[in-house]
Amino acid sequence: MNIKSATFKSAKSLGKTAPAIFGVILLISLISAIIPKSFYAKIFVGNVFFDSVVGALVGSISAGNPVTSYILGGELLSQGVGLVAVTAFLVAWVTVGVVQLPAEAAILGKRFTFLRNFTSFIFAIFVALITVFILRFI
Repeated sequence: MNIKSATFKSAKSLGKTAPAIFGVILLISLISAIIPKSFYAKIFVGNVFFDSVVGALVGSISAGNPVTSYILGGELLSQGVGLVAVTAFLVAWVTVGVVQLPAEAAILGKRFTFLRNFTSFIFAIFVALITVFILRFI
């Protein structure tokens, strides 16, 4: 396979997936614009395990990018949301993507998409709990 044919196949594949990718980007932008930041501060109760699960669930549905996660994390902490909830929320927000599921499944397959998202969700909770536990000793 030469470079010309590989470039052609890549462009053709990108052309087929572009509508799904564009739709996902629009949906994520819409969700980010509709849900106010104050909503997130109201759903956490202060229980370490419950907040980590709720944070991971909300982060999975919200979906976002790593660049804005630092700003959002700071806003949530300043509104009194616990560190474990913020950590679970941000890890899931960046790694789990309920909004992207149809596009990801179409491109990478349903089984892979489900396993990747499920594993990322579990690890978001685990990372949040371990991070806060370790930070208590530092």
